[in-house]
Amino acid sequence: MGEEVKLFGYWASPYSYRAELALKLKGVSYEYINEDIFGNKSDLLLKYNPVHKKVPVLLHNGKPIVESLVILEYIEETWKHNPYLPQDPYDKATARFWIKFIDEKCFPTLWLAAWSAENEREKVTNEACEYLKTLESALNGKKFFGGETIGMVDIVASSVGYFIRVTQEIMGINLLSADKFPQLFQWSEDFANCSIVKESLPPRDKLLPFVKGLIAKYQQDNAKA
Repeated sequence: MGEEVKLFGYWASPYSYRAELALKLKGVSYEYINEDIFGNKSDLLLKYNPVHKKVPVLLHNGKPIVESLVILEYIEETWKHNPYLPQDPYDKATARFWIKFIDEKCFPTLWLAAWSAENEREKVTNEACEYLKTLESALNGKKFFGGETIGMVDIVASSVGYFIRVTQEIMGINLLSADKFPQLFQWSEDFANCSIVKESLPPRDKLLPFVKGLIAKYQQDNAKA
């Protein structure tokens, strides 16, 4: 039976990337629709996500699923092969704990540290480094958070391992580095070098100028405020 699977996303969005990587790990064929999220959002995006009006949106046989973590759970439950969540209830609960930690604590604070004003950066950077230290402890000697293969924690942590590293390079700050967090840094290298990950990561040479433009606009808007 044929299935209709469409993913509405944005090429530079770490949240869209999560859904795209999950579909690739499952081997699910899908149509990717790149949205103009800064300009003219499509009528279909507004139709399928009328509450938040943002990406990603997964459309499966005409039914929309929104919010990246909800989408990841849906993909895992719908396509049972190549599971990226542990089967053991305790291990699954532990994975969900780290997913929540990354999304609610780690990523937002790292993003703030990268974008904050210089007079506020030291305090936020110290807090961000504490979160990275805690996240590194979850690896506990493993290649990936999921063990020897990429799991859902790794998918969610891509926002830290790839997107934040690009941002910190632009801003000239030292958050995730080999000297500070050797195991977490090595994880980020191993993750980004996986062939299936490389297929869908935004090209670095395209992402760098895009993020630079975002930062310049953010700083300009703040200067006017």
